[in-house]
Amino acid sequence: MKKIRQQFAETVLKIGKKDKNIVVMVGDISHGIMQPFAKNNPRRYFNIGICEPAMVNVAAGISKMGLIPIVHTITPFLIERSFEQIKLDFGYQKLPVNLVSVGDTFDYSKLGCSHHSYSDLAMMNQFNNSQFIYPGSAEEFDILFNQAYRQKKINYFRISDFSHSFKFSKNKIKLGKGIKFQKGKDLTIICTANFLNDANLVSENLKKEKKTTEIIYLHTIKPIDKNLIIKSVKKTKKVLILDKFNFHSGLANICINLLKDLRNIKIESISINDFIHDYGSYENLKNKAGFSQKNIMLKVNKLFK
Repeated sequence: MKKIRQQFAETVLKIGKKDKNIVVMVGDISHGIMQPFAKNNPRRYFNIGICEPAMVNVAAGISKMGLIPIVHTITPFLIERSFEQIKLDFGYQKLPVNLVSVGDTFDYSKLGCSHHSYSDLAMMNQFNNSQFIYPGSAEEFDILFNQAYRQKKINYFRISDFSHSFKFSKNKIKLGKGIKFQKGKDLTIICTANFLNDANLVSENLKKEKKTTEIIYLHTIKPIDKNLIIKSVKKTKKVLILDKFNFHSGLANICINLLKDLRNIKIESISINDFIHDYGSYENLKNKAGFSQKNIMLKVNKLFK
């Protein structure tokens, strides 16, 4: 299965042959896979190095000139380290940009908490003009990037090295629209990215109990598909949110606010509740945060009590 990061390189190479306004900047990451673009467009590719705030500032100048900046580096360095520049250069000045991070919540698990990222949704969600795009496969990235990159917005693409295992028809992948992965009447699961795999396992387990699960998969968190979520939860009356972000301001918080006026519903979520210091494998940290199948099923069983 093709990595989403590799698809990013291929997508901008293809777009760059037609659209001479795009300018790509990297923070000394993915430099190897970006070489085809760099060789084809030597005046539109810059490796700024590990100077992420400066790279965002450069992108603002490029945007001000009417060009289309694409800025790429590791998630916490692009968003958390550079947030003041994003806020002032793009939020305050109302300039458009395409920010493409790499490294999901625990993708860089062995490098420790400096490389973990689960607060970027809260930070980017506060801009009225932002879009938070979270593709779970290479194909999704290609389609969504083409749909969004010329829009006059702060586009943030969060990409992971871990994809889900499913394929959607291209006409289902639309910016701002969730996907009803499967229909059900007993439980709604809301998930993103490769957590679709975990949601599918829950569904298979519940089938043994003659219960059906409706899975709502979101490749775009902002704008979020409010109608799809509300319609599903109205039907099932029970919802589990698998949230790779900080509980206080992540996907669970967004969904709970969407559903707060519905009556007689039960909500459970698994989110990042506390700062995680640990090193280890991706699975180690995922389990540490509560995303083991055992813990997910405990939350599901609580909903059915």
